[in-house]
Amino acid sequence: MMDKELLAERVEEVLRQAGFSTSDRCYLRPRSFDLAARKGDLFLLIKILSNIDGLNEQTATEVRRLAKHLFASPILVGEKTRDQYLERGAVYFRYGIPTLNLNTLADCLLDDALPLVYAAHGGLYVRIDGTRMRELRLARGISLGALASELGVSRRTISKYEVEDMDTTVDVAIKLEEIFEQELIQPVDPFLPGNAVVDKGPVTDNILRRLLEIGFEVVPTAQAPFNAITRTEGLVVLTSVSKFSQSMLKKARLMSSLSAVARTKSVVIVDGETKLECIEDTALIEKRELEGIDATRDFEDLVAEKQNK
Repeated sequence: MMDKELLAERVEEVLRQAGFSTSDRCYLRPRSFDLAARKGDLFLLIKILSNIDGLNEQTATEVRRLAKHLFASPILVGEKTRDQYLERGAVYFRYGIPTLNLNTLADCLLDDALPLVYAAHGGLYVRIDGTRMRELRLARGISLGALASELGVSRRTISKYEVEDMDTTVDVAIKLEEIFEQELIQPVDPFLPGNAVVDKGPVTDNILRRLLEIGFEVVPTAQAPFNAITRTEGLVVLTSVSKFSQSMLKKARLMSSLSAVARTKSVVIVDGETKLECIEDTALIEKRELEGIDATRDFEDLVAEKQNK
C-alpha cells in the first residue's frame, strides 16, 4: 500500500494531467482536507488517506460543510478499507463523501469514464434507468410477472425498478441489459456539489462575532487552515484570526493559495499590530481596523485597498 505522501503526489499528478489548477497542500494540522483543485466550474475539496477508515464523522462533516459553503464537491481518495482494496470503477462513501481509488479518479478525470458501480452495505450496486426499462418491457410485450420470473425476483421488485428507480445488484443489472439488449446502467457522478449538511454551529470567537454584527454570514471551522468562511451576497472570504507570528505567515500563504483556486478572498484579522498589508493575496486587517467598520461593503473595500497596495 502506498503511504499518504506518495498517494498525494499521484493525485496531484492526475489533477495536473487533467488540466486542474491546484492549491498548495495543506500541511498545517488539524486539517479536514488536503488539497483544493479546480477546472472551470468543477471545484474539488480533496481528502487523501491510504486507509479510508481513518476518516471520522467529525472531519467528514466539516469537509461537507466547507464544500457546501464554497460551492465545491467533496472527494476522498484512498486505497483500502479494512482489509480490502478499493475496486477500480466503483464509488464508495464515507459519511456521505464520495470515495474513489487513484485509478478510478484518473478514469473519471482523464477519460471521462464515470464509475458504473457504487459500494453500499452488502456489496456493489448499480443505478438503472427505470423509465427506459419500462418502455422497453412494454414495447416487447413482456409482463411484470414474466420478467420477474426470468430474473428470480418479485413483481414488486420489478415495479420498484421501473417506478422508484430502485438500485439493484450488478448481476441483476447485467441480466436486464442482456434481456433487452440495451444499456440500462446509469453512471454514478462522484463530483456532484456538496448537499445540505448539519447546522454550521455557534460563533464563539469575539472577532468573528464582530463580522456577524457587520452583516456577514459566518461559518466557523475547527479543522481548516482558516477559522471561518465569511460570506455575504457576491463575496466569500476565507477568514483567520491570529496574533502576528511565523505560523500566521505560513497560514496566510496557504490561505492565499486556497483562495486563488476557490475564487474567494482571504483575510487574516490580526489580534494586535502589523506593518504588513498583505501576505501574497491574503489581506491583513488589524483588530482595531475591524472595529471601525460598520458595513460589509466597507470591509470589502478595505480588503481590496490592502491587496492593491
